[in-house]
Order: sequence, then C-alpha cells, then structure tokens
Amino acid sequence: MSFNVENVTDRLVEWIKNYFRDNASPTTKAVIGISGGKDSSVTAALCVKALGKERVIGVLMPQGEQPDISYSRSLVDILGIQSYTVNIGETVSSLMSELGSHIELSDQARVNTPARIRMTVLYAIAACVGGRVVNTCNLSEDWVGYSTKYGDSAGDLSPLSHLTVTEVLRIGDHLGLPYEIVHKVPSDGLCGKSDEDNLGFTYAMLDSYIRGEDDLSDHPEIRERIDTLHRNNLHKLRLMPSFEPDTQNAKN
Repeated sequence: MSFNVENVTDRLVEWIKNYFRDNASPTTKAVIGISGGKDSSVTAALCVKALGKERVIGVLMPQGEQPDISYSRSLVDILGIQSYTVNIGETVSSLMSELGSHIELSDQARVNTPARIRMTVLYAIAACVGGRVVNTCNLSEDWVGYSTKYGDSAGDLSPLSHLTVTEVLRIGDHLGLPYEIVHKVPSDGLCGKSDEDNLGFTYAMLDSYIRGEDDLSDHPEIRERIDTLHRNNLHKLRLMPSFEPDTQNAKN
C-alpha cells in the first residue's frame, strides 16, 4: 500500500482543524498527555500545526521518578506549548494501598490503574481550561489491545487511530521532530521490557500484516498470536453494548 506522508499529514492537520471548528469554540484548547514517545509527540505537533501553539496544552504525568521524562520536557520546549506536570505517584500509591486492604491486587490492576488515573488528570485539566482531550493511540497498538480501556484508549478525538506505527514514524520524521524522540524504543516503563518484547513480535511485522503486505505464512505462530490478541481485545474498540427494549411491543 502506497503511503504518501505529505498528503496524509496535510489531511490530518485539516481534520483536526475541522474537528475543533465543528465541535468547539474558537478558544478551545487541545489537551494531550505527553509521554515523550512517538505517538504523543506526533499528535502534539499535528495539533500545533492545526491550531497554533497557544491552543495546545501538554500534560506530563510521571509516576514518581520517571527516568526518561527529559524526552517529554524536550518535546514541550521544541513545540513551545504550555505544559503542566502532575505527578501521579502518590495518588496511585494511595489508591492501590486502599484497594489492597480490601482485595488481593492483580497485575492487571497494577498496570491499568495508573493509565486510568492519567486519563482522569487529562479530563480534569481539560475541564479547567476549556479543552478537548486528544487521544494518542495508533492502529497497531489498538489492533492487538495494547492500550488500557478508559485509560490511554479514551479521548474526544483520535488523529492516529487509523495509522500504523510505521506510518506514525514517517509522519514524525516528516514533521521534523527529533529522531531520538520519534524513534525512542516504546516501553510501558513498568516491567523493563520494550513493547515489542511484551508482544512477542515487531511492529514492522504487525504493520505489514494489518496492511495486507505480508500474510505471515512463514510465521504461523505469530499470525495466530496477532489474530488472537485482536479478537480478544475488540471490546476496547467498540461502543459499549446497550440493551434496546422493544417499546412498541411492550405496550401491547
């Protein structure tokens, strides 16, 4: 599949402009969680091009000490956007301690709860400044469920959710963002492993499979793992199921 990075970037910028024109006031700000990785950096840069730096707010949310937070600070400085740093460390610790006094904590709770607290912070700041929360997830991660429901998968608009990691990297390079930020090895910052280590395959393999460029027939075990992850995590991408009563028949 041909990917025209200049064309897609221009369309993305226009799409963001149109969203804010149609769904917000002329002063509404874009509120973005800045992790210092490719997705939040590209998203923030796109919003700056679409809205101007005065309408973009970056939020840094370390959990205690974050060794790579310098990437986030560098990105904010490069874009010239307003930023807030909200350390969620004590909040996470307090909540997990309280929960732990009632129930045995699972690994899933320990991993996903901080992401949901971060999203709470973003919406709180958006409420204070009159903003919209911009989701930073990409298609590759969404495809295999590498996101937290009501955590980083939430937001009011999602510029990158139909773009693979490979495509996001190309947009980042096209925008002229620093190589060390765009190509920083993605990691959840919790287990000491990269995203690809945790997934068991590379994003390049996943992206080629998603785009139909490689059916992974030479790697059937990886294809099965991707398909299984995709099936098991579709609930994160779909609207919440809701019961619809047959009100017409109920009257009879």
